[in-house]
Amino acid sequence: MKILLDECVTKRLKSHLTEFEVFTVSDMKWNGIKNGKLMTLCIDHNFDLLLTIDKNLIFQQNLDKYKLTTAVLNSSTSKIEELVQFMPSFKAQVARLEKHKAYIIDK
Repeated sequence: MKILLDECVTKRLKSHLTEFEVFTVSDMKWNGIKNGKLMTLCIDHNFDLLLTIDKNLIFQQNLDKYKLTTAVLNSSTSKIEELVQFMPSFKAQVARLEKHKAYIIDK
């Protein structure tokens, strides 16, 4: 599974997702790109999932338009100490997540 970490997610989370092919927005040189364009780029570059903490993305985008899964970690901070707490739940659910949908991931 190919995952993009959104700009609002610390790149340090990448080391906690070693079983996946993970890239950051910085790795892709996509810094500053807005969500709709970012989601289109994800599809164009064969990403399966966008991992973010931006809860507004769910309401701002027409997810039916994008053949992409969006997972939103239900965190109030991007600190690595907080985000790693979501990894067991994320990893347990990720295989069941569907394209064209967004999921809120709780601890």
